[in-house]
Amino acid sequence: MSASLPGSREIPASKYDLDTYWGRVRHAADISDPRTLLVPSSGLEHAKELITRYKRGEIKSMTPELWQAKKVVDSTLHPDTGQPVLLPFRMSCFVLSNLVVTAGMLTPGLGTTGTLLWQITNQSLNVAINHANANKSTPLSPSALFNSYLLAVSASCSVALGLNSLVPRMTRLSPNARLIFSRLVPFAAVASAGALNVFLMRGEEIRRGIDVYPVLSAEERLERERDGQEVRSLGKSKKAAMLAVGETALSRVLNATPIMVIPPLVLVRLQQTEWLKSRPRLTLPVNLGLILTTSIFALPLALAAFPQRQAVSARRLEESFWDKAGEDGKVEFNRGI
Repeated sequence: MSASLPGSREIPASKYDLDTYWGRVRHAADISDPRTLLVPSSGLEHAKELITRYKRGEIKSMTPELWQAKKVVDSTLHPDTGQPVLLPFRMSCFVLSNLVVTAGMLTPGLGTTGTLLWQITNQSLNVAINHANANKSTPLSPSALFNSYLLAVSASCSVALGLNSLVPRMTRLSPNARLIFSRLVPFAAVASAGALNVFLMRGEEIRRGIDVYPVLSAEERLERERDGQEVRSLGKSKKAAMLAVGETALSRVLNATPIMVIPPLVLVRLQQTEWLKSRPRLTLPVNLGLILTTSIFALPLALAAFPQRQAVSARRLEESFWDKAGEDGKVEFNRGI
């Protein structure tokens, strides 16, 4: 993100109002825009140069070109490391990366082997995305990463197989109701294991804490820009980490809910129509289209549920931060996405 580039001048966080939900939705739509994946390395370097020049005071005000440069940088670079996130694991690639996996999990009539393979594939992708976009002030060791992966895969497979075995026993339900329940099994597995995956992959943050910073007033920001001073961490907070990881886990569930619920229910309805009955080969493309359309709208709505750069009262954190807070007694931290 642009915050990781050199320069003491603070660049505006967004051209939208991040204090409002719809402002965050529009900002999230920017950073998850798949078109930024097409920007070549030379375009990224040019965008970084423009942002750096602004932060050093060489460019006096934000322009349309500078906003576009910020969009490219924010969707490509990790806010803590300043390094590009591996392309398949960027939020701008989230919809495309998950399309095939989601379609596989929602394929009607999956057997035990198919269910296991798609759940393992989905959790592997989730691990990669969560690890690539986590707060990097407290890195996860390779052994902890592997253990977290095994636990997440075990959880998702257990839920999926357990519910699949339960549905046929629901004899009091009508066949159509049992069909609907069977189509929603992947949602239960993905939602529960997805939230668990976030906590497992970012467990080191909860155990050791993440960096928190004071919220600066306008005067303090100007003074820092004049002196060329960087904002220093106040220390690591476990309570901030728990808040960050919990909100990220909830946003994952919010994202999965429409994607894993709406397409299968609509597909069940369409499969009962003569149009699709007479064209069974269209089931897969129709399913893909439903998933793609839902995903495009669901991702910004879920990402915007909580601010990425979050400011909270220092009183909500450990007592050691109470007398170190910035403006209005607040501190801030990178929540991760």
